[in-house]
Amino acid sequence: MTTTRRGVWRWLPIAPATLLLLLFLAGPIGYCVWIAFTDTQLTGASGSDFVGLDNFRRAFADDEFRNAVWLTLVFTFVSAVVGQNTLGLALAGLMRAASRPVRTITGTLVITAWVLPEIVAAFLLYTFFRREGTLNALLDWLHLPSQNWLFTLPILAVSFANVWRGTAFSMLIYSAALSEIPRDVVEAAEVDGASGPRRVWHITLPMIRRSIGTNLMLNTLSTLSVFGLIWAMTRGGPGNRSQTLPVFMYDQAFLKSLIGYGTAVALLLLLVGSLFSIVYLRLMKVEV
Repeated sequence: MTTTRRGVWRWLPIAPATLLLLLFLAGPIGYCVWIAFTDTQLTGASGSDFVGLDNFRRAFADDEFRNAVWLTLVFTFVSAVVGQNTLGLALAGLMRAASRPVRTITGTLVITAWVLPEIVAAFLLYTFFRREGTLNALLDWLHLPSQNWLFTLPILAVSFANVWRGTAFSMLIYSAALSEIPRDVVEAAEVDGASGPRRVWHITLPMIRRSIGTNLMLNTLSTLSVFGLIWAMTRGGPGNRSQTLPVFMYDQAFLKSLIGYGTAVALLLLLVGSLFSIVYLRLMKVEV
């Protein structure tokens, strides 16, 4: 049997899966790329004429688009890079040292927030932050000043909501990573007189660095695409003060019927996610 024929027989078992991927994944992606270079609208006011880079030029000249980019970076940094990552690591460390009942209760509470449907989590956090919500009731009980958090600090409110919902994933990643650290290494550091913070900085973090990179990359990519949580809580408002790129894209494509422009924004969002992925992957290549 020739080399070519052997190659064909080896490819044959995965041919159906390859065809399905081309049909349902590569096909729609290619169509979206084409739409981004046209003036397609839902209203039918214009055809699907090719306009080149006009949609992308319009985006970079649009103040609302630049505002959405800035808010997306703030939302991602606060809720994913700092919030979920730091809180997940702290919870994993505390649960490792806690008793079994405490680990069970804490794990159940944190994972419950993660498995809730996004719209349910958004409604719960909306009732927590709204003017007559739980947070203000607690502040009034403590005789502290209250405010309308969804109006005064909308981007921080939705960032906290995303932290509350997504921290369980980071906790599970770091719990698995911490369990792989050899106990004798930690005990040797304790014998040498290393304090808790020094052990964390010089032993724990370097030994789980690849898990940190993986967790940051996955959290960042998932946070960049968050739509339902923000839409249900604030609809990108008040004004456009919590309008991240997914919300801005939806507004342009489906509320203003500018499918071509909205798809171009989606491709730019994909580019942002790709840049984050490249940075994380390059950092993960450096050996500890």
